[in-house]
Amino acid sequence: MQRRYNIVDRRLAETQDSNGLLTIYINPDEAEKKYLIETLKLDEHTLQSALDPDELSRLEFEPEHIALIFKRPKSYSHEDEFLFRVASTGAFLFKDRLILIISEDVPLTDSNQIIRISTPGFLLLKLLNRSIAHFLAHLKVISAISDSLQDKINTAMENKSLINLFTLEKSLIYYLNSLNSNSMVLEKMKVNSGKIGFGTEELEFLDDTIIDSSQCYKQAEIYSNILASLMDARASIVSNNLNVLIKILNIITIAIMVPTFVVSAFSMNVGLPFQNHPLAFYIVMGLAVVSVLSFLMVWRRKKW
Repeated sequence: MQRRYNIVDRRLAETQDSNGLLTIYINPDEAEKKYLIETLKLDEHTLQSALDPDELSRLEFEPEHIALIFKRPKSYSHEDEFLFRVASTGAFLFKDRLILIISEDVPLTDSNQIIRISTPGFLLLKLLNRSIAHFLAHLKVISAISDSLQDKINTAMENKSLINLFTLEKSLIYYLNSLNSNSMVLEKMKVNSGKIGFGTEELEFLDDTIIDSSQCYKQAEIYSNILASLMDARASIVSNNLNVLIKILNIITIAIMVPTFVVSAFSMNVGLPFQNHPLAFYIVMGLAVVSVLSFLMVWRRKKW
């Protein structure tokens, strides 16, 4: 599947022109892979790397183009169960166009945001910057989910919310690795800006993107450290809530057993005090109530 874009008034717009500025291949089939490898001279290993979610970001210089693998957040779905994943994107920069390889159909471009484009290199920087913005948006969602789970853990007596919190922490580890990998590629692009062909405008935007990437990494690192440092405390909260519940159940059980013992004692089929008394029933019930009150007084005095 392909999508083509071109520049209209320095704004990205979808087109059917095969010679457009940007062509996106979404999970390319064998025929498309053959065209990319044989006609456009893309390296087969790099092409496969663009579809591998575990591939690290990297920058390579080929005779006719520049190959870039960078990380981006994967679209979240309910089936992921609080696990935010990352995906790889392959960008192949030619002199007159940019080729993107992605594994799933996601809105990498937005004509309302990706504007003021004059060169394919500038478009590549815009896409990298948009990826960082996507990471930041996901971090805000993770933070909101984390706060919600913390409120549930404060009253929870099961491990479900705690496990979900562990999953969020795992997601942040993925994000930290991806952001760090992207930052290294951005720095390499800055060092090789002359070789890539960046002008003054592109270099200024690249510097801004490097700053945004660094801030995004720091924010993800803070969230990860907070979750990790408080995880033991949250586990203790769940354990303490369960202990409190067991304590309450034990108190209720003992409170029921005490009057039951009194009533059972006067239910034996032998000669008993008060058995011929006209108020025997009320006397036994009164003794049961007194036994409960005595137990409650001892419980409060001992501060159990």
